[in-house]
Amino acid sequence: MLEEAADGVFVATSRIDVTTSTVIVDGTECVLVDPAWTPAELSALAAEIARRGWAVSAGLATHAHHDHLLWHPGFGTGPRWGSAGTVQMIREHYADLLGALDNGSDNGSGDGPGDGPAAVADGEHSRVPAWYRELFARVAPVPGDNLPEPFGTSSGRLADRQSEPMELIVHDGHAPGHTALWLPHRRVLVAGDMLSDLELPLPLDPDDVPAYLHALDVLEPYVHRAEVLIPGHGTPTTDPAARLAADYAYFDDVRTGRPSADPRVDRPGMAAVDRRVRGLAEPH
Repeated sequence: MLEEAADGVFVATSRIDVTTSTVIVDGTECVLVDPAWTPAELSALAAEIARRGWAVSAGLATHAHHDHLLWHPGFGTGPRWGSAGTVQMIREHYADLLGALDNGSDNGSGDGPGDGPAAVADGEHSRVPAWYRELFARVAPVPGDNLPEPFGTSSGRLADRQSEPMELIVHDGHAPGHTALWLPHRRVLVAGDMLSDLELPLPLDPDDVPAYLHALDVLEPYVHRAEVLIPGHGTPTTDPAARLAADYAYFDDVRTGRPSADPRVDRPGMAAVDRRVRGLAEPH
């Protein structure tokens, strides 16, 4: 279930919304970004991590949407980090987030099948395990601009890897405090819910196109340095710049009122997203 997208960086893909879980490995330790989605998929991911002899040293939630706040007891009790904005959103909207998890909501994007884990946990509604809700959204604010000691302090890794930087790139494009993770040693950008090959850009909160465009500007220098980009929904790519160019081109179409030739528009649910984005871009 894990595919290696870059050296020591593995991706699992959920059957729901093509949601990615990213595993960043050093020796026997790993950092887990946005593990998803169903209880069965989380259990399978935990089993695969254990089978490979890895231990989860830390987790990162890229933003405060319910499909990015999940965990499994098999991942252990290492720190689960998020930006200050992500943690604030969880505190202010926890009940709504939990309700979205239970209902299988797709955050209003229209791209999901509306059959989240509460409805599709192997087809057995009553058997969603207690841990699925109990471990939901237990995220603490990151104390700085990098993940602290991402691989812990006790494993036998090489000295020059003990302090491998993992830079947090925080913006408000898709959600307040949305966070991408930049791995400069590996030239990998884990983008969260941005720069997808399957989903159109979706400003959700705040509901404005300028905030999203600013987020793309913030990400741009990292995109041009990256050799691999991993989106939160979609396919990893070795051509990150093409993803960024596609989003800029789409917004050019939106702002000028032109129909877009972006192939994502024709994917299921994306026509509704296109209408939403165009509505946000209209002067009020």
